[in-house]
Amino acid sequence: MSVINEIDVRALQDSADTLRAKPGLARATFTVGGSWQGGYRITTQTGALAQDGSRDETRVAKFEMSSDEPRAALGTDTAPTPAEYILHALAGCYTVTTTTHAALLGIELKAIRLDLEADIDMRGFLGIDPSVRPGLQQIRVRVDLDAPGTTREQLEELIALVQKRSAIRDTLANPVDVVTTLA
Repeated sequence: MSVINEIDVRALQDSADTLRAKPGLARATFTVGGSWQGGYRITTQTGALAQDGSRDETRVAKFEMSSDEPRAALGTDTAPTPAEYILHALAGCYTVTTTTHAALLGIELKAIRLDLEADIDMRGFLGIDPSVRPGLQQIRVRVDLDAPGTTREQLEELIALVQKRSAIRDTLANPVDVVTTLA
C-alpha cells in the first residue's frame, strides 16, 4: 500500500471510485450553530454533517469556534476575526488540496508553508462610501513547498491544480448563493 504525505493513495483512489459509482455520496452539507456573546463576540459549534441524505450526529458540538475583533476595531481581542477565519479556511483547504493532489501525482512533500493576507476597506462595511464593497478586496497566498527531487514545473502544475480544485478558493472566487432568513 502506497502512503505519500501521510495519505493512503489506494484509499484515496478507492474513495474516488466510490463517488464515481455513487454520486449522491459526494454531496455533503456542513452545519454550525452559534450564539452571540456580547459586543463583537460569537461562539459557534459544529453541527451534524449530512452526506447523501444521512446525518452524522457525532460531529454535533464536537468542535467550538469563537470570533471577535481586535481592540483597534472596538472588539475585545479574545479570538480570531471572521476575516482571519476565512484565511484559515483557505489555508486549511489549500493544505488538504495540496497534499491530496501531490500524493496522486507521486510528489512527496517534506513541508508546506502558507502565508496569507487579505485587504478590506472598512468604508464599505460602515456604509461610508457606497462605491466600496464591504467584503475583502483581495486575498494573497504565498505557498512554499519543500519537495526534494521535484522540479519547479511539477510544483507549478501542483499549485495550478490546487487553485483549480480547492473548494474554499472556488467559494471565495465565484458567486455563491447565500440565503439569509429571519427565524
